Amino acid sequence: MFKKTKLNRIAIAVAMSVGMSTAAMAQETSSSMEGNITTPAGAPATGTQITVIHVPSGSTKTATVNSSGSFSLSGLRVGGPYRVIVDSNEFQDTTVDEVFLSLGETFNVGLQLEQSSNIEVISVTASQLSSTALGQIGPSATFDLADLQKAPSINRNITDVIRMDPRVYVDETRGDANPVQCVGKSNRFNSLTVDGVKMNDSFGLGSSGYPTVRMPFSYDAIDQVSVEIAPFDVVYTGFTGCNINAVTKSGTNEIHGGVFFDYGSDSFQGDSLEGDTINSPANSDKRYGFNVGFPILQDKVFAFVSYEKYEGNSIFTRGTLGSGAINEVELRQEDLDEIIRISNELYQYDPGPVPTSLPEEDEKLLVKLDWNINDDHRLSYTYTFNDGNFMNTSDGDADEFELLNHIYEVGSELKSHQLSLYSDWTDNFSTEVRLSKLDVDNRQVSIENASGTVGGSNFGEMQIYVTNPDSGEEVVVYLGGDDSRQANDLNYSVDGLILRGKYLFDNDHTLTFGYEREALDVFNVFVQHTETEMRFYGGIDAFEAGTPGAIYYNNAPSQDPNDAAAQWDYAIHSVYAQDEFYPTDDLKLKVGLRYDWYTTDSRPVENPDFTDDYGFSNGTNLDGEGLLQPRIGFNYTLDDNTDLRGGIGIFSGGNPNVWFSNNFSNNNVLQFGVRGRDYGYTDGSRSLFDDDVVYSGLEDGVPAGPGYGIPSELYDAVSAGQGSNNEINYFDPSFKIPSETKLSLGATHVTEDDYVLQADLLVSVTKDQAIVLRGDLEQTGTNDEGYPIYDSVRLPSFVLTNSSEDSTSYTISFGLMKSWDNGINLTTGYAYNHAEDVQPMTSSVAFSNYQYRAFTDPQEQVSSLSDYNIEHRFTAALTYDVEFLDGYDTTFSVFGLIQSGRPYSRTVPRGEVNGIYGFNPYLDSNNVLPMGNERNGENGSWWNKLDVRVSQQLPGFMADHSSNVFFVIDNFTNLLNDDWGIAERVSFNTVDFDDTTPENRQGDASLWQMRIGFNYNF
Repeated sequence: MFKKTKLNRIAIAVAMSVGMSTAAMAQETSSSMEGNITTPAGAPATGTQITVIHVPSGSTKTATVNSSGSFSLSGLRVGGPYRVIVDSNEFQDTTVDEVFLSLGETFNVGLQLEQSSNIEVISVTASQLSSTALGQIGPSATFDLADLQKAPSINRNITDVIRMDPRVYVDETRGDANPVQCVGKSNRFNSLTVDGVKMNDSFGLGSSGYPTVRMPFSYDAIDQVSVEIAPFDVVYTGFTGCNINAVTKSGTNEIHGGVFFDYGSDSFQGDSLEGDTINSPANSDKRYGFNVGFPILQDKVFAFVSYEKYEGNSIFTRGTLGSGAINEVELRQEDLDEIIRISNELYQYDPGPVPTSLPEEDEKLLVKLDWNINDDHRLSYTYTFNDGNFMNTSDGDADEFELLNHIYEVGSELKSHQLSLYSDWTDNFSTEVRLSKLDVDNRQVSIENASGTVGGSNFGEMQIYVTNPDSGEEVVVYLGGDDSRQANDLNYSVDGLILRGKYLFDNDHTLTFGYEREALDVFNVFVQHTETEMRFYGGIDAFEAGTPGAIYYNNAPSQDPNDAAAQWDYAIHSVYAQDEFYPTDDLKLKVGLRYDWYTTDSRPVENPDFTDDYGFSNGTNLDGEGLLQPRIGFNYTLDDNTDLRGGIGIFSGGNPNVWFSNNFSNNNVLQFGVRGRDYGYTDGSRSLFDDDVVYSGLEDGVPAGPGYGIPSELYDAVSAGQGSNNEINYFDPSFKIPSETKLSLGATHVTEDDYVLQADLLVSVTKDQAIVLRGDLEQTGTNDEGYPIYDSVRLPSFVLTNSSEDSTSYTISFGLMKSWDNGINLTTGYAYNHAEDVQPMTSSVAFSNYQYRAFTDPQEQVSSLSDYNIEHRFTAALTYDVEFLDGYDTTFSVFGLIQSGRPYSRTVPRGEVNGIYGFNPYLDSNNVLPMGNERNGENGSWWNKLDVRVSQQLPGFMADHSSNVFFVIDNFTNLLNDDWGIAERVSFNTVDFDDTTPENRQGDASLWQMRIGFNYNF
């Protein structure tokens, strides 16, 4: 049944290949082993005893070969080495050493016993053992400890490693966020698991995909990481982009560990781009930490601890014209000086200077305990803690400029617990029970808010629209507390339960079955404009005169924004079953069925005005909604060097819960909003400094004036539950769970010279994708240009609904891997990607999701090229180990990429947009396409660069100790020539159709930088 194949060194090469197909690994925390043992005559070697020993810990598991010659062991630790003892009462005993297991991989043993001889035991190594490790099913990539240690990872982030797969795009123009976009999907549709605990950005506020501001666990804690794009195993859930899974190290019978330190500063980076001198703010940062694994009780109980600390700076690279900043905006210094003078003298408010550098930090701790209860049961517990922050800009486009107090802190504290029990009840039946809990306290607080409490800002946001008379370009200057962080607080918890079983029948069918439950509980305060937002469209003169063009104020009627919090919860339940079997010696099949469904008692507070107008309640929820997900995968062995693989299946998940939360918070019952125009404040007839203006809601000890207080008419209207509210958000009562059908075909071939070649085709069809539309609009006609004319016939609203239009995406990828005896290892890959969606859903707010896209009709449902699509991507990773010093390795690592840019749309200028639709709906962006144009019809600029790492091994203080010194250079290309490695992109996804320079240079990604470091291992 288990066909003999090429030597296992080839299988190992396949498993190590970047972008190559490997075994099902996502959402797994362990490995397994199974096989077929036959007699010398080829009959089943029934009754043969199989003993598997994890050498570092002494953990032992046993199984007995059944009547068909098969055995199965699960719940094994990742890594190794393992020793496999095959003990037969009739034939020659055999031991197999140096077996290493990959995360989630089933290591297949095909062994034919020999007649008894005078030799006590025949000893072989894994490289001499037949294996079916070539026989995998779905496209994926796996990275082991060596990959993690050698990668030129300047960020100490797994994104620096998984980007080696050409199907995985890491957006390096986003600073520390590094969002991961798999096969043209938004990072919001990925899932991350660590030792079985989902560490997703479950709410959906960030762009990194993490629930924390940086990777929530230490880089040195990771043993292996994998990326699954289209697995066809029923245990996978919670993503339609990709699943990133990491498993952490464990303690052993020996004490092992290490310490590290690395350092970077403005002295270790470039000072020119394309001939322009770059004046980077003075800054430095350092990272340090340790990890140690040790036995608590020999052969029984083990511990692993990892700690890491980062102390650095948030760098702001924007400046006025002539400042020499990395990113200059079209703002004259004299205009900025005048705004600051007016703010200080008339508004009695110091907005702070131009931000350059602010301190930030991050701290991580991971503790893992393993207990070998006995040979049949193993218990594992992991605790993770992370608390970190950075300082961020909310209005950092090319035509925006923020002063210091408008900057805000993004911070998060995470605590997670995971407990797994692996049990073998018989030789054929094993189970896994997994409990997990994750708590996240997310904070977003403006510098203006010194107290850090919700609603604690003293001064609201002011926007001054300034036109440069020399160029005609307009820049918006921001001061005061950011409008979206004036009342912003988020806490959520995720509780998980997994009950999973596996049974091996005597006919070699392996049944996997289980039940899972994931419960999310959310407390979210998000009330904009609680300290007001004022816009001075008339520029500096209007700012000085106190005559804004717009004033916004929102709050709960109690004037405590906490009373407008969205509090809700739901649980996702899953049941599944799968059969894995071999219809023939060459064909392996997996056939399974998964069903997910929601339960919840939480409903948005009903708005009676909405119910009267729409004829149904806005209190719709997801209770009872479910999705059936059939899956089938196969692997077919053509010969010892070549196999084919593929499958088809339905997947779901990854939709950020912030889209759901909007319906709980924006119901126009918990909070109300009013506009200054309703009280004569924005038509120029009265000034904010007029004697008859009374200010309410003042903090203690502040002046009674604009910014510090709220004009009393606006304040009193909100207190009375009145005002021109924002558009209400609601669920479509017929909302369905979005799904994606994935179809994959692939092949792997190993040449006689051990080149590993791989090709994959992935086709995805997205159905019922989540989109946002206006619920109150009806088309009444068409204007002369062909644009629709709409009328608002109901209470203004945004509805989270499903698209009736399907989107089809496809990816074609190729990979090549080769290792030479001289220490050179090369992996290359290419991916062609064409991904589509109906709406990119780039934001956490319904209004922004609705408008921040390109369209000819704001209500249209047209599948177009995705904002996240990277059409061409070439990657190459090269490592070279050489001994310049006898007995001590020098390692050179290079990673290179060549990739096309992100697409964008050329649109009607912002000032003409509302003229087209007559402010119905109101639009606040350059989002309307000229008639006949398609969304994302323009191609962004290509980007290419090289990253380099050089490390030198040195002796340690004791035997078996070693040390390393190293340096990493990000964008080494730019170090060679300041015209090279330049990254350019549009600020968002739309540009005016007459803009001759739509792209902006991304200084952070373009400028080379270096870090130096040291580690000591014992």
